[in-house]
Amino acid sequence: MATLLRSKLTNVATSVSNKSQAKVSGMFARMGFQAATDEEAVGFAHCDDLDFEHRQGLQMDILKSEGEPCGDEGAEPPVEGDIHYQRGGAPLPPSGSKDQAVGAGGEFGGHDKPKITAWEAGWNVTNAIQGMFVLGLPYAILHGGYLGLFLIIFAAVVCCYTGKILIACLYEENEDGEVVRVRDSYVAIANACCAPRFPTLGGRVVNVAQIIELVMTCILYVVVSGNLMYNSFPGLPVSQKSWSIIATAVLLPCAFLKNLKAVSKFSLLCTLAHFVINILVIAYCLSRARDWAWEKVKFYIDVKKFPISIGIIVFSYTSQIFLPSLEGNMQQPSEFHCMMNWTHIAACVLKGLFALVAYLTWADETKEVITDNLPGSIRAVVNLFLVAKALLSYPLPFFAAVEVLEKSLFQEGSRAFFPACYGGDGRLKSWGLTLRCALVVFTLLMAIYVPHFALLMGLTGSLTGAGLCFLLPSLFHLRLLWRKLLWHQVFFDVAIFVIGGICSVSGFVHSLEGLIEAYRTNAED
Repeated sequence: MATLLRSKLTNVATSVSNKSQAKVSGMFARMGFQAATDEEAVGFAHCDDLDFEHRQGLQMDILKSEGEPCGDEGAEPPVEGDIHYQRGGAPLPPSGSKDQAVGAGGEFGGHDKPKITAWEAGWNVTNAIQGMFVLGLPYAILHGGYLGLFLIIFAAVVCCYTGKILIACLYEENEDGEVVRVRDSYVAIANACCAPRFPTLGGRVVNVAQIIELVMTCILYVVVSGNLMYNSFPGLPVSQKSWSIIATAVLLPCAFLKNLKAVSKFSLLCTLAHFVINILVIAYCLSRARDWAWEKVKFYIDVKKFPISIGIIVFSYTSQIFLPSLEGNMQQPSEFHCMMNWTHIAACVLKGLFALVAYLTWADETKEVITDNLPGSIRAVVNLFLVAKALLSYPLPFFAAVEVLEKSLFQEGSRAFFPACYGGDGRLKSWGLTLRCALVVFTLLMAIYVPHFALLMGLTGSLTGAGLCFLLPSLFHLRLLWRKLLWHQVFFDVAIFVIGGICSVSGFVHSLEGLIEAYRTNAED
């Protein structure tokens, strides 16, 4: 009797806590804080939900063992390989009704999670494709000239199109001829394409790509922090590697994070500060409009370095990975196409203008991070803001990468490779904490041995960016919907797959060659 009473009291307390948390989360979502957590394609990591799901799962297991009904009887098990780290990425409800299928973006499809408007969804996408890494676009113009500007436009068009066809892969017609949402994530789409022979292969490939992109994003944050600090205070006897070590020491407490609530409070301010910095850079460039070097903008390309520029541009547009969850959480999913159109048009215009005016101002002296070209008095202030933004943005991809690894390799169950990182009381085990610290140290080592922002960005964009934004969406679209596609849609998908594959391989090879050459140069020095 005492056990039953204790269980009921625990249930009531949990329900009250969850309702309160939902109200607070909804309020922040309305204010834009939910959207602002998406920075450089990592806001799709819905880490608070993962943390809640883990502990809630532990609690539900206890209730089940004591005979309390949990309300999940008859539910279909989650698809293997889908670790649900995307925003709102929860299993679909077992029922095949239209209402449940369309609303499957929320937790279990049954909760009244706060839905977002098209403007709020657009804010998410805008933060994903117009984040901190646009600072490397003028360097892409340096090696690509007018073709680089064309590529900024081309990448916007292609990424907008592949985002739409990726969402189309979430839907199928039911027996009544109604179009219903039958999948809820990128991973679910990938698994559907590989079924029935390899039902989990696609999801594992997507998960690996996600992990690579998240870890590389963390490395880029450490690299850019060391680079900015070194160029802001050149008079100090501190090398770029030393600044990277200092930045990593500040980031080491990330290993102790249980959720991102504390960090997410600053995300909106960081995003707004970044937009202000972009405006300041453009304003300075406009003040020197009389000295712009139009003759330096070339019609020819640097064959050796331009493929690296392709990776840089593609990486700045990566947002596909979180679009399925974002569309599922929209109040009006029918407005998704319109939202994608205006966000990518705005991104194309702003990126093109930013890259062009910055390159015209400094021409052949354009550096990998454009703020390093600013005068000393302005550069120090702007770079300090950027370093603060980079350090506050680091926990987002780091925590997401940790969750991916823990849920795919260290989760409880017969398919897990290693024992769980959490104890029975929900606390992180010591060796789990060691794993997190090792991941932080790994990002530091990579930043020290490969301290080249543009090369790393180009490598990541060519490897995972092109794969997740160009290759996989077009391939999945052809695989799942080829019988319903018009001939021009088939042509577009095949063309995007071929062009994306060529750009990906070329950019990856040249970026890797550049990194090897740079590493050898550093070793000789």
